[in-house]
Amino acid sequence: MRLRALLDTDALGLRLLGGEDELDRTVRGVMTTDLRDPSRYLTGGELVLTGLAWRHDASDTEPFVRILASAGVAALAAGEAELGDIPDDIVEACARHRLPLFAVNERVAFATITEHVVRQVSGERAGDLAAVVDRHRRLMTSGPAGGGPDVVLDLLGSDLDLRAWVLSPAGRAIAGSSAAGPALSSEVCARLAGEHLAAARTGRRGPHRVVVDGVTYSLFPIRSSGRASTSAGAGTAASRDVRETILSDWLLAVEADAGDWPEERLDLLQGVTQLIAVERDRRDAARTVRRRLAQEVLELVQTGAAPAEIAARLRVAAPVLLPGLGAAPHWQVVVARVEWEGDEIEGGPVAQSLLEEILVDPLSAGPEPSDRIAVAHTGDEAIALVPLPAVSSEHDGSETGLLADSLLESVRDPLSAGLDGDGRLTLGVSASVHSAEGLRGALEEARHARRVAAARPGRVCAAGHQELASHVLLLPFVPDDVRRAFTARLLDPLRDYDRRHRAELIPTLEAFLDCDGSWTRCAARLHLHVNTLRYRVGRIEQLTSRDLSRLEDKLDFFLALRMS
Repeated sequence: MRLRALLDTDALGLRLLGGEDELDRTVRGVMTTDLRDPSRYLTGGELVLTGLAWRHDASDTEPFVRILASAGVAALAAGEAELGDIPDDIVEACARHRLPLFAVNERVAFATITEHVVRQVSGERAGDLAAVVDRHRRLMTSGPAGGGPDVVLDLLGSDLDLRAWVLSPAGRAIAGSSAAGPALSSEVCARLAGEHLAAARTGRRGPHRVVVDGVTYSLFPIRSSGRASTSAGAGTAASRDVRETILSDWLLAVEADAGDWPEERLDLLQGVTQLIAVERDRRDAARTVRRRLAQEVLELVQTGAAPAEIAARLRVAAPVLLPGLGAAPHWQVVVARVEWEGDEIEGGPVAQSLLEEILVDPLSAGPEPSDRIAVAHTGDEAIALVPLPAVSSEHDGSETGLLADSLLESVRDPLSAGLDGDGRLTLGVSASVHSAEGLRGALEEARHARRVAAARPGRVCAAGHQELASHVLLLPFVPDDVRRAFTARLLDPLRDYDRRHRAELIPTLEAFLDCDGSWTRCAARLHLHVNTLRYRVGRIEQLTSRDLSRLEDKLDFFLALRMS
């Protein structure tokens, strides 16, 4: 808004004392101060309101006015309540520094002026941003992308003073405004994503209000119109089961409490989320080639095609997935399933989108760090073909690549919130293979590992190829009631004894098996005398009627501990 508009508003009680030629200056905000040096609180463009308490005599005026002029304030408005008429030295100093000067009638409160300016400036900023967002939307829907989510978030920062970030459902930062300050920590991102997913599962409409470490955030869902409209029989995004998209949609986190926002500002933020959704759809479209390559390779592997044919397809895929690398990569296979209890909801597309997200380095930012990941899906299963740069001669494939536990380390909490109640994500990781001949085995290995993960408790579970020892492969197929009976028969007597006597028989048993029955090594590990260890092992054998010198009994105890 212009200074001239303030002067024309009779209710504000402003009287111009100097600076008539400067009335077209833009007012960007308002500040009330009686500090002798308010420079650290000024950013330029403010209407400064003062009661003149800083002025003890005429010598104080020149430094004060010079500070305001140097800071680029729009004008000074001095109240008449303290001194009556505004002193001449203030009028003269403002004239020297070409700073417009208003007198504020003593009947008008500074709060009245402040409220009017804030309301006008916010309305104009919102209108300007709405126009920019609308223009950006038209450009993006009819032509090339307009700069990505960062451009829109920069507009929120510059025009509405809002710090905002786009986050993935796994809690990774996709974008943030340049004015947003330091990046959100991975812990805060994961907490925000988890709170958003939990709220969405309950059916609450956004925005969702969350307080993290004393800071209030409003979370807006970003729903992809492209995937909602193209799914067969899906209808509108609002009419779909939330479980079909909850683990794949982004969210917009704004550092503000939207609970008291006017409807116009809420509508504007909804427009921003729709604009970012267009960017999301464009990114998904860009993944089409990688997904198609993965699907083609997968079909060849599953149908038993000749290794030479698979290798030829991999040579086509390598430049797309590993641009600029001449060496043929090693490959790993990752299998994931998203399953919901009761209803028949196809989990494959969600697992595909989620796996593309999980396989990205959790510390990476931006919407396109997963250019080297190809994920296909079939039914409820998603399968990723992950290329790895060729390792040097002193390393073998088992020492490189993805590890199951680390993949889920940063995403377990938010995804568990989205799956809470009736959903599960299970994931299996193969060892790396050096050629097309190994892909069939890698796929089966990843599927076996996923089944091992599925046998574990929890909403989000993973297992890797290292865990596929023969005895572990058997455990997922033992019925639950058989497991419970087996472990109870062997371990419950020891647990009861430990509970009554604090004898630590279970830890002793675990250590004894880990040390392969070596009395000396086990005693050293537990910091016990060998005789004490022999007494504990004897008590274990007495309570369970087993003999820990027999291989069969050792194996039974080992399996019971693993299944418990």
